[in-house]
Amino acid sequence: MAYSFIYYSFIPIIMSSKILNVGLIGFGLSGRYFHAPFLSVNPRFKLKTAVERSKNEAQEFDSSIENARSIDELLSDTEIDLVFICTPNDTHFQYAMDALENGKHVVIEKPFAATEDEAKQLVALAKEKDLILTAYQNRRWDSDFLTIKKLLAEGKLGDVIEYECRYDRFRPVVPTESWKEKKVDVGGNLYNLGPHLLDQALTLFGTPETVTAEVRSVRPNSEIDDYFDVRLGYADKLVVLKSSLMVYENFLRYTIHGTSGSFIKGGLDPQEETLRKNILPDEKPWGVEPENRWGKLSSADFTGIIESEAGDYMPFYDNVYEAIVEGAELAVKPEEILRTCRVIDLAFQSSAEKKVMKY
Repeated sequence: MAYSFIYYSFIPIIMSSKILNVGLIGFGLSGRYFHAPFLSVNPRFKLKTAVERSKNEAQEFDSSIENARSIDELLSDTEIDLVFICTPNDTHFQYAMDALENGKHVVIEKPFAATEDEAKQLVALAKEKDLILTAYQNRRWDSDFLTIKKLLAEGKLGDVIEYECRYDRFRPVVPTESWKEKKVDVGGNLYNLGPHLLDQALTLFGTPETVTAEVRSVRPNSEIDDYFDVRLGYADKLVVLKSSLMVYENFLRYTIHGTSGSFIKGGLDPQEETLRKNILPDEKPWGVEPENRWGKLSSADFTGIIESEAGDYMPFYDNVYEAIVEGAELAVKPEEILRTCRVIDLAFQSSAEKKVMKY
């Protein structure tokens, strides 16, 4: 009797089992409604500690989160691998420097830093310490931006000639309780909403040749710049980025004209409003836009409504994990962060000097 033997070769699949301990510096809007929900449902992370000087809101979100009453207390914890900086804008630079000096990987909320020079110092220190440092540019994973990227990749608009993106609100009465409405260092709307609009445009089109801007206050009794119009000049296109806190009808978001068609879209990605309802991002479906926010494509080949891609910020967190643990390339790269900071510097200079700035 003959026997035949079949030998199987088993190739082991190696998956990292390391869990990153995370510390949040600050537990306001950003910490509570953006980072904590995504970190809490991602098994690659453990949200270990949040810094709150007097409140205990992190424990109300999740009783297992530890409390630190100071930055030093959190940074002295050797178990913390990764720190998210979610504090007022003027603290970002120093807190990030301290975190890097203490050997922590760092994610900084927008704005990354006050100036390009500060940003360069942070990037240099992270490189020296061999640590991961990035900016929280979550709007790359908004439903509308993902939809626009898909349309451009498919050539549905041809070559872009004009791109305009707006992020408007209607706040005619200046709030008195918010630090974002106070005349403080690194304050105002260009620092607040500008990094989102700039990062998206620079991601799509690369480094501009020129920057021209008007940054001003348009509301009575406003202490901050609450309006900006930033124009990025390219050899073959014009990019216009605008934001105002005095736009009653603020539905319009994108107007894009290309050699083969136009795309017009309004409304905001639904993830923030969903998170504010205390719905965690493991709820399915996630990030699906209502139909009344879908954009319209007009072209010779097709004219009609385009269903939006689903938004999802989780890939940002997965990428940070993979960069730290597996050596993957960052999605939001240091050189891209520096470019955005430089454009903001040039925008302020252009507005002050009333001139076109060369990049």
